Amino acid sequence: MANLDLFAADPGDSADQARMQTLHGLLHAYAHQYYVLDAPQVPDAEYDRLFQELQALEAAHPEWVTPDSPTRRVGGKPLAQFASVRHAVPMLSIRTETDTEASGAQNFDARVRKELGLLDTDPAVEYVAELKFDGLAINLRYEHGVLVQTATRGDGETGEDVTQNIRTIGQIPLRLPVEAPAILEVRGEVYMRRDDFEAMNEKQRDKGEKTFVNPRNAAAGAVRQLDPGIAAQRPLSFFAYGLGEVTPVEQGGPAFGTHYDLLQTLKHWGFPVAALVERASGAPELIAYHQRIGQMRDQLPYDIDGVVYKVNSLALQRQLGFVTREPRWAVAHKYPAQEQITKVLGIDVQVGRTGKLTPVARLDPVFVGGTTVSNATLHNLFELRRKKVRVGDSAIVRRAGDVIPEVVGIVSTGPRATYVPNFRMPRTCPVCGSTVVREKAEVNHRCSGGLFCAAQRKQAILHFAQRRAVEVEGLGEKLVDQLVESNTIRTLPDLYKLGLTSLAALDRMAEKSAQNIVDALEKSKRTTLPRFLFGLGIRHVGEATAKELVRHFGTLDAIMDASEEALVSVNDVGPIVAKSLHTFFAQKHNREVVEQLRACGLTWEEGEPAAQAPKPLAGKTFVLTGTFPTLSRDQAKDLLEAAGAKVAGSVSKKTDYVVAGAEAGSKLEKAQALGVAVIDEAAMTALLQGEQDGSP
Repeated sequence: MANLDLFAADPGDSADQARMQTLHGLLHAYAHQYYVLDAPQVPDAEYDRLFQELQALEAAHPEWVTPDSPTRRVGGKPLAQFASVRHAVPMLSIRTETDTEASGAQNFDARVRKELGLLDTDPAVEYVAELKFDGLAINLRYEHGVLVQTATRGDGETGEDVTQNIRTIGQIPLRLPVEAPAILEVRGEVYMRRDDFEAMNEKQRDKGEKTFVNPRNAAAGAVRQLDPGIAAQRPLSFFAYGLGEVTPVEQGGPAFGTHYDLLQTLKHWGFPVAALVERASGAPELIAYHQRIGQMRDQLPYDIDGVVYKVNSLALQRQLGFVTREPRWAVAHKYPAQEQITKVLGIDVQVGRTGKLTPVARLDPVFVGGTTVSNATLHNLFELRRKKVRVGDSAIVRRAGDVIPEVVGIVSTGPRATYVPNFRMPRTCPVCGSTVVREKAEVNHRCSGGLFCAAQRKQAILHFAQRRAVEVEGLGEKLVDQLVESNTIRTLPDLYKLGLTSLAALDRMAEKSAQNIVDALEKSKRTTLPRFLFGLGIRHVGEATAKELVRHFGTLDAIMDASEEALVSVNDVGPIVAKSLHTFFAQKHNREVVEQLRACGLTWEEGEPAAQAPKPLAGKTFVLTGTFPTLSRDQAKDLLEAAGAKVAGSVSKKTDYVVAGAEAGSKLEKAQALGVAVIDEAAMTALLQGEQDGSP
């Protein structure tokens, strides 16, 4: 292995070098037998003796310590913060099938067969069926057989470098066999076994310290510890299930034919692969697997929230490709959410970002779906009445989608001993006292206070400041809570009136942090109109709709003054969205907020309506990769789309240009292989300006 080359020949220390090399091999082998195969070959005391011997040799010869040394598992120095890692191959999510019945598998198989153009008489498609672990997705990068970097999924394009913490997981090999490719990225799930989780919580209780909510949160928290010494104390485990970047076949990389063969090779190279991975032929065998694992679910040593189906043939996977950011060849088939019975202690009302009033059952705490639940949504007044929920009832509680707890219904207990009145929605907002209204044909009650309601202000500010909207870096939930609760901020424009002194006076806010917020607010003033429009938090207006509105009308004033009829003529805008937009801008206080934000210095480029604006790149397809000198990826995408171009996520023969920046990855390589034109940011700008020569 390449790492052993570091043990260079040295006549004076040859015995020590040889012994260190031997200890490396022994300790790696024993760790694999213990953590992965669950078949330890030596007593713990013997492993510890050899480990201490290696530590002593490394202390005497620190220049010989290698990144794959078994001693590196104990962690290093605490970090100030995690570094960002741009994934060479994006870590995309897969589609979730919420239909928990057999039809969920049947629908997936039918979609695959349709995309492949198969007839009913054609043979069944072969799949691989796997468990859907409830943990944290991780990318492991090996170079020349040595683990050099690990990263979280993040937003799919960029994650966090958590190498020090992942090295502490005994199941993850620090070095690979010689037959492994020069570049290998292995993807999988970091999780915590149920017995390890319970034992850890028992220790926390014994020490009188805070216990952890569920295994997934405990695992995610351990991975993101800045102190790897703490991470090393958490009992984490790992399962491998896929690949990221790999040395290409033409450069000596592996030539896998199927996903199943890929998993077996990973297992051979020392990675833990779940035993309950099976090949399945057609929908009937997928259904059988889903049902069998569902029956085993409670007996498994770890939490799962479904199973995953993948087309086995890698050639067929490439043929099926992707839709948006999800592969057509894979799906996660969920299980029905776990349910428990508990008592309804009361019914409260919560006010959301858009002013929606939601009745929430206050419960006698119960453990359900992997977490302790003390509140569960009742959605709206009509749902509450349909379920006949009253205070004092025994209710069936479910974690809908394994995320949001909800009351499914009540358990009949016979005639009530005392009369309990039906719940009524309040006539005034419980937060700001504004009148509560319900539109005709609407099931939801809403506070009419808008941005003047404290409950809505917090969420409105957070929505406005998020990365996909105007983006005020560092403006998080705790800081917004302080600003709103202290009445420092009453409306969005108040954000831009914050000064260094007022920010520095807040709890746990140092002067440097306050200056960072001031700087971030100043930077956020230079935005784009779609981001600004999305940031206003208008009901039903998401990022895509905001872009369509700007393309159609060109200016904010044109959007604000548009009639419902004019709004409906916009692509992807229907009557509901049109009414929501028109209603929003028809209210005087909302227009005042917009004008005040403009007065605070927020600026963006405005243009002509879509029918008149020039589209120099209409019909062209671009792919973006790497980091650009002056533009973010989102900014470049916005500019290209405004010029009529389509921005795709992957390179194909239909791609016209690949815009490549620093650290461009596999997309650049594929473009070069296909002969697609590769340009830089400057050349892209020239194209945007209508210049024909886009050469870098």
